[in-house]
Amino acid sequence: MSEERSKISLRSGPKRKGRPTISAPRQISDPIPIDGVTVPRSAGGKAIAGGPPPPRQRPPPASGGKTSDLVKRRYSTRFNNLPADFDATAPPVPSMPTFDPSRYEQSASRTRPPPPQDGGLPAGLGRDAPPTVDPKALRDPRLVPDQYVANILSEATEDEIRDYEASLRKLKSRAAADLQQNVYQNRAQFIKISKEAEKLKSEMRTLRNLFKELATNTNALRAASSSSSAPMGGEFSTGLSKRDKRSSVADRTALWNSQMQALYKNVEGSQKFLPNSMGRHVVQNAGPWIELDNATYKSRRSMQLFLLNDHLLIASRKKRKTDTPNDTHGPTTKLIADRCWPLLDIEVVDMAATSESYSGRNKLADAIMVRGVGQESFIYRTEKPEDPEKATLLLNIRKAVEELRKNLQSEMEANNKAKETINYFASRDPGLLQKTELLETLSDIKDMLIEVDGKQQNLRWVEGQMDELDIDIALQRFELAVDRVEKMQKLARGLKNNVIAQDFIDFKVEERCSKLAGLITRELVESHCQLQKTKRNVGWLNRLGFEDRAREAYLEARSDLIQKRCRQCIFQGDLHLYIWQISFVYFSIIKNTVKCFEGCFPQSMMSACVKWAKEEVDAFNVVLARQLSSTEKDGVVWKQCIGRAKTHAQMLEEVHLDFRDLVGREPQGKKSNDPVGLGLA
Repeated sequence: MSEERSKISLRSGPKRKGRPTISAPRQISDPIPIDGVTVPRSAGGKAIAGGPPPPRQRPPPASGGKTSDLVKRRYSTRFNNLPADFDATAPPVPSMPTFDPSRYEQSASRTRPPPPQDGGLPAGLGRDAPPTVDPKALRDPRLVPDQYVANILSEATEDEIRDYEASLRKLKSRAAADLQQNVYQNRAQFIKISKEAEKLKSEMRTLRNLFKELATNTNALRAASSSSSAPMGGEFSTGLSKRDKRSSVADRTALWNSQMQALYKNVEGSQKFLPNSMGRHVVQNAGPWIELDNATYKSRRSMQLFLLNDHLLIASRKKRKTDTPNDTHGPTTKLIADRCWPLLDIEVVDMAATSESYSGRNKLADAIMVRGVGQESFIYRTEKPEDPEKATLLLNIRKAVEELRKNLQSEMEANNKAKETINYFASRDPGLLQKTELLETLSDIKDMLIEVDGKQQNLRWVEGQMDELDIDIALQRFELAVDRVEKMQKLARGLKNNVIAQDFIDFKVEERCSKLAGLITRELVESHCQLQKTKRNVGWLNRLGFEDRAREAYLEARSDLIQKRCRQCIFQGDLHLYIWQISFVYFSIIKNTVKCFEGCFPQSMMSACVKWAKEEVDAFNVVLARQLSSTEKDGVVWKQCIGRAKTHAQMLEEVHLDFRDLVGREPQGKKSNDPVGLGLA
């Protein structure tokens, strides 16, 4: 430890070699100069007072060392040096400058380029960001597609062009989906509005009838108040007087009103079943009848029957209660309305035809059965045997029912005529306006009927079938749509005697058929690589009569597929490998196309497929000649490439085609290097 301490020293650096020498004392004869200034001896060795102090010179630092450099740098630095243009009178903070908006607007208008009208980027702006789809620019009616694409994609890369195309396809599919949704929504709203219009029309018809009933009741009340007495007395006159036989509608209406007022007065509660309406009147008062029990055919009570033009009223006869027994002026019985049925809702059966199987033959000989709604049946027998009122009542009921059905049918025909006018068909199908002759014929013949499955149908039924076909096409239910087209075409061919209806149906079907064929053709082009879907689509097009379109679309799609696959083959310096890839693509796709064509199309079209295969082989020869143009003919490389192409051409033997001799043949349009002359060597 002591040895280590002995080695430690506060001195740094090497030890001094020489020691300073101390001289001997010397005698001073003159004062020692202070800072280089000699002090006179008279001053006693001190500086003279009152004089300026001499400047003290700083000893220069030792040159050549690091310390001296730092000292020099420190001495050469100056702090708080004011600039040359410093103004002491200036304010500490400068004032705000004045703002002139007009100057900035003019400069902005001069420097900013105007926006282009075609939707592209402004001129002079960079295209650092990738191009995006602008729906507003696409909606512009003044859009020029070529100029717009040139402005947008002029400096875009291949990846950006693909992304832009994908965005356009997405926008197109979204627009198609929105359009289809709008069609469904508009159709639903149209159906809803049509139903509301029909409902409103029926309500207005009811309101009109109510107004007519009000006017009739008012006139009846006035006639009743003006008349002195009503000639009823419990019986209704079915015959017509001389005045009633007049052709005046007002007199007949007044007679019917008086009959109804007499019925309301004599039959208690009849107005509840039979409110007064326009044209309602009493046809026959059938007189007294007896109601029988349905099981035992025993008499139950006494009734009276009234036949109106649209109803059958049953009234029960009851004894009138009088306060004085000797009163013989009024009738002894009163009529109370019991049942009432519409004539179209009941069936009246003569019991005389079915009474032979029963023991009570005599009771049912003059009876009738009324079958009402809800499987209810009632039996009534005349009070007098062999009363002629029964036959008269059955005859009048039959006539009234026929008259009601005739009026109902005429009303329905009138409604159908209103719908089957020229305006109706033209509004539903604007394309029909081009068929002027057909429109004129339809306007002349409004109640045209056609026979469909043994039933008479009007042109409204055809429109309904066209609506169903439009729905199937919109929802892409191709099988149902094709079946419906075939059904309508068969119906049109069966209408040989009705040329107008045949032309009308043909026009409607052909318009939908072309649209349906377009959709199926598009699906055929998109799924041409799948055998089952291709066979199904081709079958639909054959049934619609578009075989040529199906063949052309399929072969064109296969040609596009060959071109697409060939573009994916990249030449990387190996010519033999590139020719191998190109020839494999061509002949494999040709083989698969011929095989699929045989399974999907009829044999009569195979010549078109063979012709297409020959054209594709010629196209391959063009590519092969262009690639081998830089090589020596009949050389090693040339022979290898031709041999590989012919090897791949052997694949066509599976579909009974042999094009090996055509492989490597010079194209017909290619110019030869031989001398042109008269053909002499």
